[in-house]
Amino acid sequence: MSATPSARLTWSTAALLLVPPLMWAGNAVVGRMMQGTIPPITFNFMRWVIAGALLLPLAGWVLRPGSGLQTHTRRFALLGLLGVGLYNALQYMALKTSTPMNVTLVAASIPIWMLLLGRMLYGVTITRRAAFGAVLSLLGVGTVLARGDLSQLLQVKLVAGDAWMLLAALTWAWYSWLLVRPPEGGYPANVRNDWAAFLLAQIAFGLGWSGLMTAGEWLLPAATGQNMPTLTWGWPLAAALAYVAIGPSLLAYRCWGAGVGRVGPAVAGFFNNLTPLFAAVMSALVLGEAPQLYHAAGFVLIVGGILVTSRR
Repeated sequence: MSATPSARLTWSTAALLLVPPLMWAGNAVVGRMMQGTIPPITFNFMRWVIAGALLLPLAGWVLRPGSGLQTHTRRFALLGLLGVGLYNALQYMALKTSTPMNVTLVAASIPIWMLLLGRMLYGVTITRRAAFGAVLSLLGVGTVLARGDLSQLLQVKLVAGDAWMLLAALTWAWYSWLLVRPPEGGYPANVRNDWAAFLLAQIAFGLGWSGLMTAGEWLLPAATGQNMPTLTWGWPLAAALAYVAIGPSLLAYRCWGAGVGRVGPAVAGFFNNLTPLFAAVMSALVLGEAPQLYHAAGFVLIVGGILVTSRR
């Protein structure tokens, strides 16, 4: 992945960046379904345990001495904290108290945080074209979530879960910038050029962070006399873990890393706003409802924001 990615968006890159929001839309649906079946942080931990196990045959060498990983522990520890330990755990926590509309509205701010963090941390200029694209994309998200009725957006009330999702959005924006603007010295070339090794290195450190948070999720209620979390084993949980470990984890992270490397986080961030659109379509299919005109209008606005931002 180049440290100075081109801003040009090609059809192949667009195809790569369409995969993550599609997988993450399914992740949000599955995450809501698993509420009450498994605690959110535990769900995130088990998801990455399975994903890491699947990567071991492909890239287990990266965990051995001499791979170069041991001399860059701080950098991979930070990537693992942001991309593996925090982002999805925060999202699952948000879904406990917040509505799907609120969570996806807050997640739609990711492109804005991409632009702002790029400016504050790396001195990347926010162009008028990028700002206009962000407005178009947010309008598209609002159109889908409001089902074409502005009054629904005006009735939205913020709850504690929205703060968790806002922190998740900031976490993902910073993680995406670190993929292409690493600390001085970068990442080991042999690890960076092997997508499986690069992701497994992040997972290895991320599981450490996630394991600590999972321990706290179970031990804190016991120490404070609160109700203990519950975990219900069964085929629904097994199927959910299989999906989130393979789709939203391995496949989505692979495509996201490759796409960000080609066009940079600022342009790639706008593809995040396709997630609520895909989630709305999935819900419509599950409920047996035909897609509506507002779905098409939202799609046009979101894609318009992507195209406006990515043009030279």
